[in-house]
Amino acid sequence: MDGPVKVESLGLAGDEQADLRVHGGTEKPVYAYAHEHCAAWSEEYPEHREKLVAGAFGENLTVRGILERDICIGDVHRIGTALLQVCQPRQPCFKLALFFNDNRMVKGMVRSGRAGWYYRVVQNGEINAGDEVRLEERPHADFSFERLIHIVNFGKASADELRAMAAMTGLASRLRERASAALSSFQP
Repeated sequence: MDGPVKVESLGLAGDEQADLRVHGGTEKPVYAYAHEHCAAWSEEYPEHREKLVAGAFGENLTVRGILERDICIGDVHRIGTALLQVCQPRQPCFKLALFFNDNRMVKGMVRSGRAGWYYRVVQNGEINAGDEVRLEERPHADFSFERLIHIVNFGKASADELRAMAAMTGLASRLRERASAALSSFQP
């Protein structure tokens, strides 16, 4: 991208989602993906090496130096003049398989935990290519994003984790509701 891009509650200026039932909205307006993952994908799927570039996973932001293990649910990042809050992982759909023409990519993303994360917009602003991602707030330092990905993809949350998720500010409402429902029928 050249020059600043506006970030507002429904996403980046000029970005549109095709199916608003499962994409976009206030809890999925900006999708970030770690640049460092491309090396692992290239090793696992060398036939896709040429396509494994910034934007290949449909992300709005390709970030460097931050992986899923480095963030927590609800983290607020300043990028440019915008404040963005980590609220949920991506759950890959068929479009990932279509882009690579490879059905293994969806299962590969789930299995590896290299999901990326959706931000909600806390404060509108502008971002530029190369802007630093700065941690401004970490309200849930005791709940790693990596653990959330595992729970979303494979289940097996403890009752304490479900209670924490159900009450967690910053977590996407759909995941809070799922945690509440799971807690009401929890059997260890």
